[in-house]
Formats: sequence, structure tokens, C-alpha cells
Amino acid sequence: MTIGGTRSAISLCAGAQTILPPDQDNFFKMLLTSLSEAKIACGDLDSPTMRANERMKRSNPEVVKKSGTANSLIQVLGQSERVKDIVEECAEDLSSLNAGLKSEMEGGDVSAGVENALEKSEAVEGKVQDAAESLSLVNSALKMEVNARHILEDQLATVIRQGDEARHASLHDPLTGLPNRALFNDRLEHELAVATRNGLHFAVMFLDLDDFKMINDSYGHDVGDLVLKMIAGRLKQTMREEDTVCRHGGDEFLYILTKPESKDDIAIVAGKIIKVVQEPCDIQVRDISVSFCINPSIGISIFPKDGTTSSVLLDVADKAMYRAKHKKSGHSFADDE
Repeated sequence: MTIGGTRSAISLCAGAQTILPPDQDNFFKMLLTSLSEAKIACGDLDSPTMRANERMKRSNPEVVKKSGTANSLIQVLGQSERVKDIVEECAEDLSSLNAGLKSEMEGGDVSAGVENALEKSEAVEGKVQDAAESLSLVNSALKMEVNARHILEDQLATVIRQGDEARHASLHDPLTGLPNRALFNDRLEHELAVATRNGLHFAVMFLDLDDFKMINDSYGHDVGDLVLKMIAGRLKQTMREEDTVCRHGGDEFLYILTKPESKDDIAIVAGKIIKVVQEPCDIQVRDISVSFCINPSIGISIFPKDGTTSSVLLDVADKAMYRAKHKKSGHSFADDE
């Protein structure tokens, strides 16, 4: 109704220009300009693409519902608001035109053509006013839909964030933020598959903090927790992007070292880990101010020499760690005696 009414108004005004006196030219030019702008603004709504989109919406309402966004609705609302403003201007111009026609008719004899033009003009004026009112209702509905979409998008963002947080929490240690045993096992199985397929080597390190129980017993678990967080941060600094370090539990950590060049390279990495762990841990909590120097013990197993399954590699590394602790050697390989 809006597009049809606009087109009728343009045709009517073009015809009325040939009937009314010349002093009405400026008025009609202004009116035709406003109506043409309305036609242009409505053009997008009446284009073949738009009509195809409407057919798609009618045949696939669920697809449109899922794919639509608040941003696209805001854009449509803005276009609709501009069309409404132009249509309202056209309605006002038509009202002025009709008042002018009536004034001309009251001044004397008028032709049948002018009377017919007035009748058609008043009919078009009613259609344009109805179109403006309909557009107002459409825009109000669009605004409500935009607000509803914003709420839905906010809710969706919240659900996604909560899902990400829950997934992260299920795979990471809550104290240190390191991967937990579940994520470590997954990465270890992945590394086994990659190494087996490509004939590669990798090392598993089992790290334990010597005499850590004494810290908890002497100063409390809150102090011990701060020490564990410090150690975890240092371990993350020593690892490469392709390596993995996790908290196994208590004061134990696991480390996957991928693609080492040789046993000597593995020993160098183990030495770096020992060095950073041994740096003083300066703790200030409650009324306690204390500094610790902790010695780690590291057991090392190498794939495939020391094992070809995750359970064997971990068990062998665990035993090597206890040998290193007993000998106070810092680290020990699975084949060390």
C-alpha cells in the first residue's frame, strides 16, 4: 500500500501540473521531489532481491529466525524510519495540495479535470496517511524485536562464556591454572599417536618438590599454596609452546618435552627446570614473611625406548624420580642405575 500509494501520488501530481495555473509550479516541484525520494527509499523494499528474500522468509522461517541478528534489524529499522519520515512529509504535502485545489475551486468555475484531480488526490492522501500509520506500527514492532534480540544475544553470550569457563575448569587445576591430569592424559595420548606415526621421540618428566610437606606442616596450607603457584608459574616460563606441563596433584608435576634432539638436550631442559624451581620463594601472608629454596627431583622416561604406552612411561618416570630423590641428584633417567 505504501509503494502503490506513492506511485499513484506521483502520477496524480504529474497530471495535476498540466491542469493548475503556472503559479503552482514551485509547489508541485517540491511535492514531486518529496514523493520521488519516497519512491527511491521504498525501492529497496520493492526490489527483486527483497521480494526473493520475502519468499525465502515465508518458506524458511526457522532459518531466518536463527540467522537474523540485532544489528541487521537495527539497519532495517533505520531504513524504515527514513521511509516513514518521507511518507509523512508526502502526506503533509498532499494535504497542502488538496487545500490549494479546494481554494482554486472556491474561486470560480473549475473544469471537470480539476475536480477529478482533487478527488483522486484526496484518496491518495488517505492512502499515504494510512501508510505512515502502518509504518509507525511496523517500526514499533521492529524496535521491540531489536530489544528482544539484544536480550537473546546477551543471554547467548552468557551461556557461551559460562560453557567456556566450565570447560576450562574441568581441564585445569583450580589453584595453579595448569592443565590437570585429564588434559595431560589427552595430550600425552595425542603425542604418542604423533610420535608413533612419524617415528619421533619425546620425554615425560615426573617432578616432585622435596620436603614440601614440611612447609604445609610448619606454616599452613595457605603458604604452601602460594609456593605451588609460584613454582607453577616458573614451570610455565620454561616450557615451549608445543610442550605441556600439568599439576599431577599435591606437590607433583608432569611435563611432556616434545621432539628432543638427544638425551643431552633433555638433561639440559631438566637442569633449567631445577634451576628455576630452586630460586627463592619469598612469601608474605598474614603476619608471616618467609623465604624458601626448594629442591625438585625429576624422573625422566623417553618414548619409545622406555615405553610405548602412557601408563608405562608415567610409571617408569615415577620410579626414576624416586631414584633422583634418594640420590639427591636432581634428575634421573629411566635407564640410570
